[in-house]
Amino acid sequence: MGSNCGPLMPRVSLWPLLLCLACLQPVLADMYSSMESIQQAVGTEQALLQHLTLYLQQENHRLNHLTRFYEKVQASHQASHSPVQDPILAYTLLKRLQSEWMNVVYSSEADENIQALRDGYEKVKKNLPISEDVEGAAKALMRLQDVYSLNVNGLVKGIFQRSSSSESKLLYTPLRPSKMSADDCFQIGKVAYDMEDYYHSIPWLEEAVSLFHGSYGDWFTEDEGSLEEALDYLAFSYFKAGNISHALDLSREYLLYDPDNGRVARNIGKYEQILYEKPAGNDVEEIKLQRPNVTHLRTRDLYEGLCQTLGSQPTSYEDPNMLCMYDTSRHPHLVLQPMKKEIVSLHPLVVLYHDFVSDSEAETIKDLASPWLHRSVVASGENQAEAEYRISKSAWLKDTVHPIVRNLDTRISAVTGLNVQPPYAEYLQVVNYGLGGHYEPHFDHATSRKSPLYRTNTGNRLATFMIYLSNVDFGGSTAFVYANFSSPVVKNTAVFWWNLRRNGQGDEDTLHAGCPVIIGNKWVANKWIHDYGQEFKRPCGLSPED
Repeated sequence: MGSNCGPLMPRVSLWPLLLCLACLQPVLADMYSSMESIQQAVGTEQALLQHLTLYLQQENHRLNHLTRFYEKVQASHQASHSPVQDPILAYTLLKRLQSEWMNVVYSSEADENIQALRDGYEKVKKNLPISEDVEGAAKALMRLQDVYSLNVNGLVKGIFQRSSSSESKLLYTPLRPSKMSADDCFQIGKVAYDMEDYYHSIPWLEEAVSLFHGSYGDWFTEDEGSLEEALDYLAFSYFKAGNISHALDLSREYLLYDPDNGRVARNIGKYEQILYEKPAGNDVEEIKLQRPNVTHLRTRDLYEGLCQTLGSQPTSYEDPNMLCMYDTSRHPHLVLQPMKKEIVSLHPLVVLYHDFVSDSEAETIKDLASPWLHRSVVASGENQAEAEYRISKSAWLKDTVHPIVRNLDTRISAVTGLNVQPPYAEYLQVVNYGLGGHYEPHFDHATSRKSPLYRTNTGNRLATFMIYLSNVDFGGSTAFVYANFSSPVVKNTAVFWWNLRRNGQGDEDTLHAGCPVIIGNKWVANKWIHDYGQEFKRPCGLSPED
């Protein structure tokens, strides 16, 4: 925790022990990085819920027996005459004291019921998330909070509301908003605190303190946090953010609940000393909280603005070259069923193909990929690695796995005029985004000759053909940052663009991002086509600058 001003350690709880036990078993790592894994977690909790339902039924049955026994004994003591006068009452009294009370007190039924519940838990333990999953989910909520300027108080109430300096705008309200508990907010604030991210820890801990106040005196078995802990973490967050006076007020409030806590008392003394040493008339400086620096993301504001809107791409009314058409690409496969083509950008050239796949084809592709999903990686120097700026899982499908995949390759080749067979193109990559799933601004083509993309000796990624395999309710657009437009998720629609210019150089205007998904389950399929093998299909231009 750092210095002795840091918060108290959490009180002893069974939950860390259960997490440790779970870590000894095989687990679904990176569960938060794919909504398909989240869906599997839903099934796991439904199984646990069934075990808990049975436990409650059995416990109610046991308690009913105890209530009946209590009422029987109580009635005997309210009889008109005593066991001294009635031999039957005397007999039943002695029998109860000799055996019945012992049978009730030492009944194993309660132990058997709880053991059955524990056995049910053990059966699904291998499918439970680990602490890193909960941490990843907390970071996902913070990401949504940032990218879409969401109000934390709204998130706590289960609604998605954008806040600005002048107004609040309701973005989305589920039919049944899921409200968060005080402990939910506390754990998110603690994740941010542990990262020394006080920009996020303070609003979440503020909500935790408010909710803990509302339920103070009640103890919920499932909770790990408490009002005292939330006050402690919040006070130190304000101290680290430079707001000493507020840290002092919160620490004083803490002592109202735990007056014998010497560490917090020492913190108060330290805060008072800092304020005392301030020059006379110089009020404590209120420091405006700043978002943590994101060194790898220089285009954050542009990117987030495009995620919140649909950019400023010209329409066909402003530019006659932006148009929709039925396109055969002069290919015999498309003569009887032309593609619905829409040009949405000229620089770079970005084309949409509506209804490129059918619902059944999209579902088949997802079903084929689901068993093979693994955490997506990004190029990192000469290697590939997982990264916080890409939260998804992906799988690769060969065209031999199913006729639909082979037919898809044929269709992509027909509309692009390119050779999409290996090794001139990569296998079909199917991606399922996770909780707050996103992919921050990046190029699809390699920007260094040391990139793993060059190991195949088939050149760089010439073009991208991306297919939306699902709809989402909110978020998830593909934002082209420098071109200043974004393409919303429309199921069965494909997006095509050139990554390289005709001279083989990367087109910087293709910098793009997958915006975080707020509501929905986003699936896409990517086909990356390399420049080797396309020499006569997309030849060089007349100018070296083309």
